[in-house]
Amino acid sequence: MELRDDQPMQHEFGNRTYIVADVEPLDVDGVRTVEVGVALWLIAFIALLPFYGRLQDEGNVWWLWTCLAGFGLGLFGLEYCRRRRKERGARLEGPTVPSDPATPPDPTAS
Repeated sequence: MELRDDQPMQHEFGNRTYIVADVEPLDVDGVRTVEVGVALWLIAFIALLPFYGRLQDEGNVWWLWTCLAGFGLGLFGLEYCRRRRKERGARLEGPTVPSDPATPPDPTAS
């Protein structure tokens, strides 16, 4: 999909005209979204800890471990999103130029 700056500002469908709002995306890289999700899983885990005995009596201890697994997997997802944001930023900046023009570029750098 090619993105262009000359997108139409309104669309007409039948008798109706829809105006397109000029809004920037909120969270392009997903880091903040994953951070909030990880925090919510951690809060849920901590909130369930005092009820461990009751959860065990009712056979719902898996709730506690589900929260812990969500937190742990969220940390992996957070690291993935941060690396992706860093790579996208580096790609947008373009190739780096060595400070000394006589120094050849490092072929092992990617």
